[in-house]
Amino acid sequence: MKKICLVLCTCLLLVGCGTYTSKNATKDLEKKINGLKGYHITGQLEISNNDDVYKYDVEASYKKGDNFRVSLKNKTNAHEQIILKNEDGVYVLTPSLNKSFKFQSDWPYNNSQTYLLQTLLNDIKNDNKKTFKAKGGTHIFETTVNYPNNSDLVKQKIYFDKKLTPKKVEVMNKDNDVLIRMTFKKVDLKAEFKDSYFELEENMKTAKTENTTQTVGKVNEDTYPMYVPENTKLTNKDTVNVDGSQRVIMTFEGDNPFMFVQQTAEVSDDLAIVSVYGEPFQLATSVAAVSDNMISWVSNGIEYYVVADNMSRTDLMSVANSVTSMPVSK
Repeated sequence: MKKICLVLCTCLLLVGCGTYTSKNATKDLEKKINGLKGYHITGQLEISNNDDVYKYDVEASYKKGDNFRVSLKNKTNAHEQIILKNEDGVYVLTPSLNKSFKFQSDWPYNNSQTYLLQTLLNDIKNDNKKTFKAKGGTHIFETTVNYPNNSDLVKQKIYFDKKLTPKKVEVMNKDNDVLIRMTFKKVDLKAEFKDSYFELEENMKTAKTENTTQTVGKVNEDTYPMYVPENTKLTNKDTVNVDGSQRVIMTFEGDNPFMFVQQTAEVSDDLAIVSVYGEPFQLATSVAAVSDNMISWVSNGIEYYVVADNMSRTDLMSVANSVTSMPVSK
């Protein structure tokens, strides 16, 4: 009987030692990602906004020394924006306008990003209550997320293969609805880049040459925010022409007053660099600049602004996202 018990205990011990745990996976993932000199990722990003799904072709590149380049190309209208981080700062490039917005920002480390390995690792490391499953050659982490500009996003599932190469990320709300899905198509963990690959001027030059999107000459005056805070309503709308571009200014008054401005975007003859206070943030149709009292973005040849003195960041984002979902008539 003693021999049988000893054999049984030994077998249980061996089985226990062979279990791949969350701690093992996190340690191996940290070693793998921190040891990279560079990587190049391609994939598809899907963002759900109300009943609409917006799809982007994504290219994400990294070179040791804190250099990042993320290209996001809208599959519907081919509008491309590039988020660039180098030793000079963080930029959001809009090649169709020959314009770049410069941020003093801690991006990409100050919030979750579905397409960058470092931020996925941070989310895993920072969540002491994360869950982990190893099933059929797939390793799945479920963690909380850090999206300070979108309180609807609360958790994510990160899918890796048995070599801990990412396959998919799903970001969900509290009801487990998937609002963001990043599907990785190709992950090259030995990618090498020239320094110029992360330079602002070189990126603008290359992207502008390849860009096929067109600007527009007129604002759609029937475009309104579909979301307006409670006890707030439209009280005035003005249409003016400014230096050849059309501008529509809508004033909303009540408990949460704000202004919604649309303006036809102009292509700059020379590379324009606009300093922006705030953070870059991915809306459904564009990368926006978000600050405490304003959010601005460019989509389909139109520049949009939502400006408010006392509106919460959540309401500010809700107004902006409701514009990107669908224009409606008054």
